This record gives sequence, C-alpha cells and structure tokens, in this order.
Amino acid sequence: MQLGYVRVSKANGNQSTDLQHDALLAAGVEVSRIYTDKMSGRHDQRPGLDACLKSLRSGDTLVVWKLDRLGRNLRHLVELVETLCDQGIGLQVLTGQGAAIDTTKPEGKLVFGIFAALAEFERELIVERTKAGLVAARARGRTGGRPRKMTPSKIRMAMAAMADPNAKANLIAEELGITTSTLYEYVGSGGRAKKVALDVLEMQPEET
Repeated sequence: MQLGYVRVSKANGNQSTDLQHDALLAAGVEVSRIYTDKMSGRHDQRPGLDACLKSLRSGDTLVVWKLDRLGRNLRHLVELVETLCDQGIGLQVLTGQGAAIDTTKPEGKLVFGIFAALAEFERELIVERTKAGLVAARARGRTGGRPRKMTPSKIRMAMAAMADPNAKANLIAEELGITTSTLYEYVGSGGRAKKVALDVLEMQPEET
C-alpha cells in the first residue's frame, strides 16, 4: 500500500499543496491516504507526518513529491529513512534531486546509501569542528560551552560571603547578579570553592 505525505512551503510563499497532491495521485496514491502538514519543515512536531508514519506498515511505501518535504535536514532525513527501512517500509521520491530514490528498488537503495554516507561525513565534520573549538577555547582560558557567569572576583566575593555561617545564599546570589543554583555550582557552604571555581581561579588568578 502507498501512503503519501505533502507539506506546504511557507518559505516560498506557496500556501497550496495542489501540485504535490496531483503528483501523488498520479503516482497511484489514494486521496484518503495522503497526509498533509501546513507548517515549516523546521518544526520538530509535524502532526501530519506523525500520523502518516504511524499508519505505515511493513511492505508499504511512503511517497513524497520532493525530498525536502520530508526531512528537516540531511541527518534527520537519513535517520527517518533508515527507520523506515528497518521496518520494511519503502520510500519513493517523485521529483527533484532525490527523484532517483526509491528504496523498494536496488538502484534506489544505492542512491540513498550515498545520502547516508554524506550524512555521516557531515556528522564527522561537526564533531571535528566542535573539538577544534573546544581546544581553541581552552587556549584562551575557557573550558568550552557558554561564557562563564562567575569571574574570579565574583568567586572570591562569594567565598568570603558564604564563609559567614549566617549568610543567606539567595541574597548573596542577588548581590552578585547570578542565580542561587549558579552560586552553589561554584561555592559550597562555609565558603568552600568547588572544582569549577578552582579551575577559573587557576586559569585567571587575577583579573585585568
């Protein structure tokens, strides 16, 4: 059984799915088995696609007009189609650059294999760039991630304030312009500096 999926392209100002519907009908998909979404493909939640995927069974084929109607990006697309293949469900793309993809046929599986290889290459590039960015950040005195909320001077003030047994953590945090959870992330009870605070003080013993 064939099930079809169409999605409107708001980015192009095209609010009609008639062209996609016509193509799916011409490919043999029954009108009652066409699922539709009218939102950007960037959205994680697409009720039409979710309903379509739930209706697919082993031996069925998902038919789309173009490849970009289905996936948010290359990695999402590959993961989705790999899931379909694992469930014995085929994918057929009617037009566009992905028109050679029909995973019910050997040649279509070969083309999709190239897409999967490209997705793996993209993932490896992202990992490599992330590692390079972290190395560069450490060289500049940061351990990566978002900029620190606590500077060395703030840490020292927090340590001194928290050393007072009568100190109120929420008032200290408010004075320093941070949240109470951030305060406790860096300084414990009694003014004890935690590892993350010691790392900052070691890398930047004095502020310039």
